[in-house]
Amino acid sequence: MRTFIAFLSLALILLLSVPFCMVLKFIGLFNKRFCAVASQKIVNICFKIVMFFAGMKVTCIGQENIPKDTAVLYTANHRSYADIPAGYTTVAGPTGFIAKKQVRHVPSLSWWMTNMNCLFLDRHDMRQGMKTVLKAIETIKAGYSIFVMPEGTRNHKDEMLPFKEGTFKIALKSGCPIIPVAISNSDSVFELNNNKIKAAHVIVHYGKPIYPGGLTPEETKTIGAHVRDIIAGMLAEDAKLK
Repeated sequence: MRTFIAFLSLALILLLSVPFCMVLKFIGLFNKRFCAVASQKIVNICFKIVMFFAGMKVTCIGQENIPKDTAVLYTANHRSYADIPAGYTTVAGPTGFIAKKQVRHVPSLSWWMTNMNCLFLDRHDMRQGMKTVLKAIETIKAGYSIFVMPEGTRNHKDEMLPFKEGTFKIALKSGCPIIPVAISNSDSVFELNNNKIKAAHVIVHYGKPIYPGGLTPEETKTIGAHVRDIIAGMLAEDAKLK
């Protein structure tokens, strides 16, 4: 029953929100930032409604580590579809997610994502992938943060997959801080229950900012592995809170 109610609420929200999305999209032609900020606020309200029906409780740690005066690159591990609402409802400031290209074909959802400066990545086309990275750099320079999951796919094992080093060109080329994000237990909402939604406690932990200019040449060369190690330590720390 919880699964049915959660998916029904999501479907109704996507359907009923279309007129608001279109109005904000039109406003965005004249004031892009207002469109992004207003869209994110509405989407966060919708996410919280769906999370309520799903029984998904989120504990957020370390929000004080997020700089308030600049756009950042959030880099998180990826365990579940639930990572998206858990992340979006806890970030600071206007933020766009990088999602797989298939999401672009989902009506209403992809429209809201476009309003919020989300980008769509083709993981199997290196040329298109580089275009997405360049667009993300432009987005950050324009003052909008980017949230990315460098594992590239959902992973339910205890050990994270290797982080894709190319992702971090977004920070290295824009000069923005990198915020490590450790997400724990999100797959207990859906994926670990034979694709049935169950109540779960999700922890989102924002680490201290990493400034590209303060890295050693060796850390810069293997920045993905460096950030991955930091997130692994945060996940180990948060395991005690479950």
